[in-house]
Amino acid sequence: MRELIKMVIVLTILSAFSGGLLAGLRISTAAQIENQQLKFVKGPAIKAILEGAANDPIVDRFKVTDGDIDRSFFVGKFNGKANTVAFESFGKGYGGEVGLMVGVDLDNDKIIGVGVTTHSETPGLGAQAKDDPTFVSQFKGFAIVEPVKVTTDGGKINAMSGATITSRAVCSAATDAGQIYQKLKPQLAEKLKEFE
Repeated sequence: MRELIKMVIVLTILSAFSGGLLAGLRISTAAQIENQQLKFVKGPAIKAILEGAANDPIVDRFKVTDGDIDRSFFVGKFNGKANTVAFESFGKGYGGEVGLMVGVDLDNDKIIGVGVTTHSETPGLGAQAKDDPTFVSQFKGFAIVEPVKVTTDGGKINAMSGATITSRAVCSAATDAGQIYQKLKPQLAEKLKEFE
């Protein structure tokens, strides 16, 4: 019985030490992971959406708390005015969540562009959402406050051939972005004043 108690105590100590070590490693690498995501995952979409901005939107960013979620917003300055933001939302696709970066002009509440950031969709079909410029270009000019749907659901977005579920996921993410935007617009407008 004593040996069993010793083994339980040793196992508990090793587990606590390992858990603490992993937690410390996660905390110490969090900034590096965020920088890598900005550079290689979200950055290309942000730069494509806010192309022509007079500033670097990756550098000019801020966070807004939305309930228990901290959302990152990337600022685009056009014609000397900081009136555009890009932020990420998600929709449920065939293989999991599809991340969508959405750029919005606060002056007219219109989408200026979108870009898929992350996905687990089928290569050659749903994965095209990230690389197909004709698909994502359809979102430009949509009112962010209106629901976005594919044509088979009564909307105006032409789904990608063989990837209707992924197309719906991107539309769902754009609609979700609209809901986030409506809820946070007063805070966004206030924060953008700091960048002018």
